[in-house]
Amino acid sequence: MTTTEADHTPLPGDGDAIDGKPRGRHAAEIAPMPTDENIWLEDIHGDQQLAWVREQNARTEELLEDSDYAAVEAGILEVLDSTDRVAMVNKRGNFYYNFWKDQEHPKGLWRRTTWESYLTDAPEWDVLLDVDALADAEGVEWVFHGAGFLRPSDGAAYRLAMVSLSPDGGDADRHREFDVETRTFVEGGFDLPTAKGNVSWLDADTLLVSSTADGLPATSSSYARTGVKLCRGQALADAERLFEIPEDHMLAMVAHDSTPGYERTFAVDYIDFYNRNTWLLRESSWVNIDVPTDVNISAHRDWLLFRPQKDWQVDGHTYPSGSLLAADFEGYLAGSRQFVVLFSPDEHTSLQSWSWTKDYLLLNLLRDVSSEIRVLDPSTSDANGGWRSTVLDACPPLHDVNAYAVDDEDTDQTGAGNDFWLVATGFTTPTTLTRGTLTPGPDGEVMSQHSEVKRSPSFFNEAGYEVQQHFAVSADGTRIPYFQVASKDLVLDGQNPTQLSGYGGFEISRTPAYSGTIGRAWLERRTSSDGGDAPHARGGVYVVANIRGGGEYGPAWHRAALQENRHRAYEDFAAVARDLMTRGVTSRRRLGCVGGSNGGLLVGNMLTQYPELFGAVSCGVPLLDMRRYTKLSAGYSWIAEYGDPDVPEQWEFIRTFSPYHLLRDGVDYPETFIWTATSDDRVGPVQARKMAARMQAMGIPNVWFHEALEGGHAGASDNRQAAALQARSNHFLWRSLAGAK
Repeated sequence: MTTTEADHTPLPGDGDAIDGKPRGRHAAEIAPMPTDENIWLEDIHGDQQLAWVREQNARTEELLEDSDYAAVEAGILEVLDSTDRVAMVNKRGNFYYNFWKDQEHPKGLWRRTTWESYLTDAPEWDVLLDVDALADAEGVEWVFHGAGFLRPSDGAAYRLAMVSLSPDGGDADRHREFDVETRTFVEGGFDLPTAKGNVSWLDADTLLVSSTADGLPATSSSYARTGVKLCRGQALADAERLFEIPEDHMLAMVAHDSTPGYERTFAVDYIDFYNRNTWLLRESSWVNIDVPTDVNISAHRDWLLFRPQKDWQVDGHTYPSGSLLAADFEGYLAGSRQFVVLFSPDEHTSLQSWSWTKDYLLLNLLRDVSSEIRVLDPSTSDANGGWRSTVLDACPPLHDVNAYAVDDEDTDQTGAGNDFWLVATGFTTPTTLTRGTLTPGPDGEVMSQHSEVKRSPSFFNEAGYEVQQHFAVSADGTRIPYFQVASKDLVLDGQNPTQLSGYGGFEISRTPAYSGTIGRAWLERRTSSDGGDAPHARGGVYVVANIRGGGEYGPAWHRAALQENRHRAYEDFAAVARDLMTRGVTSRRRLGCVGGSNGGLLVGNMLTQYPELFGAVSCGVPLLDMRRYTKLSAGYSWIAEYGDPDVPEQWEFIRTFSPYHLLRDGVDYPETFIWTATSDDRVGPVQARKMAARMQAMGIPNVWFHEALEGGHAGASDNRQAAALQARSNHFLWRSLAGAK
């Protein structure tokens, strides 16, 4: 594995300012906004609209679902249904819980086992809930979205849980009380109507609920506006309202921390994705935890942790964005501002997450998008007054490795309180699960002993491929890292079919991850009808770009592409595309891009702003109509990311990255596949429909559309649907890029 840096000058003109304000690439070319002739498609479930969808689906399926497609789909489904993949578990009390899907159980099994059994090659699983059987019995296509246990008292076993089930794979869930000992829903127990929201146990007879069901108000973002206390046997509409937020805020949440000795109830007003106010219930009154709204906080026993999104000035000290600070919980509430700096970022390193064991704090970091894990000991100090830190020797280069606690309270009294899981993966390294134990060592260091527990099987010939990291140079001179996965004998002649993937939003990091699907459907892909040394007989190249807007380098990397600076993410992605061509990996004819959700907006902008760079675009569950996105599904909640199109001065920059409004006549657009799902209640199918309809009406050739009639924002609620979705995208790109044209 190697790391190289491109050294070439970016092309002029990209991201030029207009009237001193940063704008998108083609801002000066934007015509007056046309009438929205496709607004009729916004009726998601209308008969006429669904008839249009079915017609489009039939057209696309006729194109794509040939014999090669069938083989690709079957290969992907074999990966997804494999019974040899790692069954990841969560520990509760004496048991290890898992949710599992395979060919025989497409909707899945919620099950548990013991540690001794889990260590064997064939664990004995105790099935708690068969979701397929439940769906058949109730006539609802249930999708399992998790379960939250009531913490038992007096050393009793975990028994009652609130199970979350979606009727169609969307974000709206029905929450039902379940008894894991009887393996049944509790008769007359808690049963909350389907809605967006969350539940938290306060005690055995009381839930804290945020919901939009039974007349409870919703925010403009379609999420819960109130938090209520629901007593057993009480109707949700009659529950006591504890907390309420303004309608234009994103969502309200109430939750209870039941850690013994540290029982606390919190309420959070999520103003938007990056700003929130947190309140603590004290003596029947809400006490605000006094921090700036852009400082994220979390409580753990005696500690309150802080992660500022922007530089934070407190009592003459400046704490940089992306740092992690700790303060005594009660001392901070009383007015003390004495912090311990647990992590401070640098230009290469960012904090991604953290997890507490009984006595230690695990920090999961990225150093130039490769994992590093540090173990902090609150009982010791380093030379700077921080907690003594030890680097965990568990992270190979260009891999993603995450550590988190097994059971920080040692609920089964086996001494496991300082045990931790390690989940490691890489583009050519199947996922491994390791369990370790942290213990005090000499000189204040923390010692760790860990051993592999499970390893996922191999699904393609990983030994034949090499992972490299390169850096492209964006329009403003910023170095943009990207990963390249390709055959070890890659020929740099510009003729390799290449799939470029990215996201670039919401501080979400794209890290190395093993994918049997990519291995089979792309890296090892061959065209059976062709022989010899034609480009499409080689297999593909897979590339992941770590563009701004993501979280690879912390909050500042994200903020660099917010709102009026959104064009930076698209310039970064275009720079990676050019770098691949400059290095001889591929060419416009052989280069395709793929992205979903915010990544769909990304590739929609590649389609409309950089059509000369790509031969094909696969655009999934996308945002595309940025004029109306705030009025569709949960779009209002993303104003902090993109801006508000109803504010004229903000629409002036938003229109520069609204693909639906950037389409122009006379442009040689790449072949385009737009895909979505009817039941997606997050982004919704509307924007995808309208984009495809407008492109087709303009006479743009090779524009294809497919809408899954179920599956939610993921586009699939079981392995069969997921295999079909992934096969269509990969097969479309391969047909478009690997053909002998």
